[in-house]
Amino acid sequence: MKASETREMTEDQLKDKLTQLKKEQFNLRFQRATGQLEKTAQVREVRRDIARVKTILREKTNAGAA
Repeated sequence: MKASETREMTEDQLKDKLTQLKKEQFNLRFQRATGQLEKTAQVREVRRDIARVKTILREKTNAGAA
């Protein structure tokens, strides 16, 4: 997911995406713990996507408050 794509989303869409990414992160952690995870780099990508969504969501809420 690119930052430019994420910036075009509304706050509600960002919150939904964040929930979806956290579920995916949980599933990936579970797969890694049981030894079923094949793409270990995917854990890193999801973690960074979560950070990206949180950052943009915070920017939007701060811009709305100002």
